[in-house]
Amino acid sequence: MKDKYGRTVDYIRISLTDKCNLRCIYCMPSDGNIFFEKEENLNNDEIYKIVKESAKLGIRKVRLTGGEPLVRKDINELIEKIYLIDGIEEIALTTNGMLLEERLEFLHSHGVKSLNISLDTLNEEKFKYITRGGDIHKVFRSIEKSLKLGIKIKINTVVIEDINKNEIIDLINFTKDRDISLRFIELMPIGEGKKFKGVSNGEIMKIIEDNNLETVILERNKKDGPAKYIKIKDYKGKIGFISAMSNCFCEDCNRIRITTDGMLKKCLNWKSDINLKKVIREGKEEKLLETIKNGIYNKPKMYLFNKQDSNEENRNMNEIGG
Repeated sequence: MKDKYGRTVDYIRISLTDKCNLRCIYCMPSDGNIFFEKEENLNNDEIYKIVKESAKLGIRKVRLTGGEPLVRKDINELIEKIYLIDGIEEIALTTNGMLLEERLEFLHSHGVKSLNISLDTLNEEKFKYITRGGDIHKVFRSIEKSLKLGIKIKINTVVIEDINKNEIIDLINFTKDRDISLRFIELMPIGEGKKFKGVSNGEIMKIIEDNNLETVILERNKKDGPAKYIKIKDYKGKIGFISAMSNCFCEDCNRIRITTDGMLKKCLNWKSDINLKKVIREGKEEKLLETIKNGIYNKPKMYLFNKQDSNEENRNMNEIGG
């Protein structure tokens, strides 16, 4: 269906948990985190009901996020249920890749067509620093196995001043012999992200030009979401730019988000949420379709980044499921 600004909304992102097996420095604190209790989270039946009703409104793609979605013990059962919903054409997953390798065959056989894998560095020690203890080799193995299975891979990379800016060309070269999309995502000032200085995609593009890489701008496909892509001559992969801070992409926004605790977020950056969990648990399931419909229709026109506004979201990214 369309929202009140005429944008077609056909994509739902669902955070399965706010828990994660890593503690990336720009995402969540190293300690002192207070996570939702199990009963506060949506259970599989509740998520299934939300997706089923959303599909009736034209939702065609489901992305499961977190936290880290693969720490949820019942994720396989959930994917099996979503896979059978009429109207759902694609299931995707956003993951840090640490727990992915052993799950890939199941995911591939149950409709998971694409994976977004977070990877901000190719350096083992720097990876441990950014993630506070992660094993980069597990991520590499997950990427290579996914490619062998024919799963579409996007790598999400956040570039931070004085941390991984010097690796931009190395990261791009990672796509030379691999058919993957490397996407540079500008650091968003949400939660822990406010503590760091991000590098704009304009700066990244200048570094590419300064290194004399021959590029071609690819025609934008709305199915690619907010990313704008370029192709580098003789490289198998492509390079994307998600410029949340320097180039507002809200005019083509096609998605809604469901948080771990069952709130429908009309925008990543707005905190005016709709409590779907309450609708379900109060036995008002007949109102669920209409509630989701109203949420989609009333999506805000644009985000509030860098605008001093009481509606601006202030939770950490792992709580939102960005």
